[in-house]
Amino acid sequence: MPASQPGPPVSPPASPEAPDGEWLRVHPASPFVRGWVALAAIGYFFGRDIFERMLQGRPVLENGFAGRVPWLIAGGAIVLLIAVLGFILTWYFTKYQVSEGYVRVNTGFVFRQQRQARLDRVQAIDIVQPLLARIFGLAELKFEVADAGESAVRLAYLRMDDARQLRATILARAAGVVQSSGRPEGAAPEAPEYAVLSVPPSRLFGSLLLSEQSFLVVLGGIASVVLSAVTENRSFYFYLIPAVLGLAASYWQSFNKGYNFTAAISPDGIRLRYGLLDTQAQTLPPGRIQALKVVQPPLWRIFGWYRIQVNVAGYGAAGNNGEAASRTTLLPVGKLPDVMTMLSLVLPDPGTREPGKVFAAGLAGLDSDGGFVTTPRRGRLLAPLGWRRNGFAATDTALLIRSGRWWRQLVMVPHQRTQSIALHQGPLARRFRLVDLVLHTTAGPVQPRLIQADLDEARALFDEQSARARLARKRQTSEQWLAQLDPGQVERPRETIPTTTPVQEGQQDG
Repeated sequence: MPASQPGPPVSPPASPEAPDGEWLRVHPASPFVRGWVALAAIGYFFGRDIFERMLQGRPVLENGFAGRVPWLIAGGAIVLLIAVLGFILTWYFTKYQVSEGYVRVNTGFVFRQQRQARLDRVQAIDIVQPLLARIFGLAELKFEVADAGESAVRLAYLRMDDARQLRATILARAAGVVQSSGRPEGAAPEAPEYAVLSVPPSRLFGSLLLSEQSFLVVLGGIASVVLSAVTENRSFYFYLIPAVLGLAASYWQSFNKGYNFTAAISPDGIRLRYGLLDTQAQTLPPGRIQALKVVQPPLWRIFGWYRIQVNVAGYGAAGNNGEAASRTTLLPVGKLPDVMTMLSLVLPDPGTREPGKVFAAGLAGLDSDGGFVTTPRRGRLLAPLGWRRNGFAATDTALLIRSGRWWRQLVMVPHQRTQSIALHQGPLARRFRLVDLVLHTTAGPVQPRLIQADLDEARALFDEQSARARLARKRQTSEQWLAQLDPGQVERPRETIPTTTPVQEGQQDG
């Protein structure tokens, strides 16, 4: 694993840092990068007649049309002038500020709006580069905070170097790094990073071909062939057209979002980069991941592939939104060593002396492997395939929940991220003295749920997990992850990063 390779040198500030609290503007080209669709629509509206005449081979200017050309040009020029003036005013009234523990953004010249985010509540920072922004060397900065259903602050667009510098400064302040008295307004250097893994394009493409959607389309094709042969009606094939088109669009979206996926570790947190046309660079500060899920579909077991998804406050539920789904994906597809590496980054202290054994049992174990407590034997009638897999194990730092015999899942929730706990029991489960235990975290693709546990064991877990969560929150005295270090130690994490982690050491020992 390339974690021991030397990281890139610290990048110097792209430009002199503005005094703390000064209001700054985004790049002048930002409104045009955002509003190019409007300019294209104006050009199409006023030029479509000429374009259609050229395609049809007709004269561009006819007697009746020639008289309207000056008016069309004048009208187009006026509309274009109004649009450009609106762009300029939008840029002029868009300002941002980093001061007093907040990042603030003012927008609008008719309807004014100010959005702000507390630095100590920053959950993640993303640098996004759409294709047009990449051409101009610009980037958008997104700040995610807790209890925000959408991006709390969006800065679009900054020069790429300025965006990286601003991200480094905000992460340093969010971490509790206090600037030295000699440089109270100095720019924080960008923390070095160490690459830990990357996803080859061939593996990404193979994972899409072996996905659940492909399996359903193949089943639909087989059903269409059988029905067509039995009924001698060829219309069944037409039902496959929207499915194939939808599958192709899903393939492209997943491949575009997951292409060139790389993960790195730095004192700022976990850094993820991915994207083919539109690139994105995420930074997840330490401890901001609320819950994690490792999934293995049945066809992926042939190659030993897994996918990791996470809940992060501010990202919300992934749903069918391609952007949200990619942002909540910690690893699109990877093998067991990749999974263990990412788990070690999310939970540096696994809370057990045998992390490799425990996590391996959570991914592929049965019964009491790794210390898991599973569904009692009397529950096999309700879950004939999964009762030996459904179970839980608690370490000193996290609760692990596994489920699924064919679609394997391992859910991990750090104790301090448990917000509330509930017990659910239906009539059949009551008859067999079984119960489901649900842990509530922030919204996202991970829904921690212990399925069909023994009633007495679930009640005991309910009380024990409540106590663990309460104790873990007391130990976490600050959201600023570097604020509790001595001043002399603040710069040290930016210079060296351990090349091994507890999970990896346990995996090697095992």
